Amino acid sequence: QVQVMESGGGSTQTGGSLTLPCVASIVSETRCSMSWFRGTPGQRTMVASVYSDNSTEYADSVRGRFTVSRDYTKNILTLQMNNLQVDDTDMYYCRVRRARGASCLVSYDWGLGTQVTVSS
Repeated sequence: QVQVMESGGGSTQTGGSLTLPCVASIVSETRCSMSWFRGTPGQRTMVASVYSDNSTEYADSVRGRFTVSRDYTKNILTLQMNNLQVDDTDMYYCRVRRARGASCLVSYDWGLGTQVTVSS
């Protein structure tokens, strides 16, 4: 099981910026996806992902405002959030896809989340 820890959450005003790093205790050399989600443990939606081929995907609501990047040497996934809006207020979670050998499993590890609050 991979340990996943998010940080960087906090409060800001509309138009502000926050940076959310996610550190994962990955020991496999197989590059499986890492993603940022938002919501509650029972209902989470994808915000941004970096896939095994290093491609990225964003939710429509954040494209152009958020940037996701991954440091493979340190296993850190960073979400740069710019021009934040009140609707971005939520708990943000990091998700790491598990690897077994050279394969990426349909199995994931989650962090406990970090709260982002944007006020007008």
